[in-house]
Amino acid sequence: MLRLLSAGMTALVVMSMSSVSYAQNRPGGPESRVTAEDLNALTEARIAIIRSALQLTPDQEKLWPAVDEAIRARAKARQDRLQSLTTGIAERGGPVQAMRDRNPIEFLNRRADVLEQRADGLKKLAAAWQPLYQTLTPDQKRRMGMLAIIAVRELRTAIEDRRMQSEDDEN
Repeated sequence: MLRLLSAGMTALVVMSMSSVSYAQNRPGGPESRVTAEDLNALTEARIAIIRSALQLTPDQEKLWPAVDEAIRARAKARQDRLQSLTTGIAERGGPVQAMRDRNPIEFLNRRADVLEQRADGLKKLAAAWQPLYQTLTPDQKRRMGMLAIIAVRELRTAIEDRRMQSEDDEN
């Protein structure tokens, strides 16, 4: 139980770090930006937390590579989206100019494409998890659920923090 609590707290810290890092290092922000290496390190930590919390059996370990690959693919897609966003804003002359010249129809179409890609990645992740999840014990499922709740809570907090930051920037 202590190991599980430790893993959960580590997950909380790791997820918070990524939210704070992104919020502090938005395009056009301070000189020190989150690098691909930083994001890769966060992905590695998240994967390690999940594996540690689940305490997989040798038979379950055989099903892990598909999950690992799907997690990494989603992380890579997120890095690519962030890079594309940063590059696009820089090409349009910075964030102020990008907002001033924005075509709402093009924006909606780009947003729809991004959401479609994210949905596809999420479906692939669910498909990768399915065989492993079916072999998990009730305790492992409970631990996985706890990690999911922590992740959703942190995501909600990060979104709220970004919204508040945007409002502060506007004022």
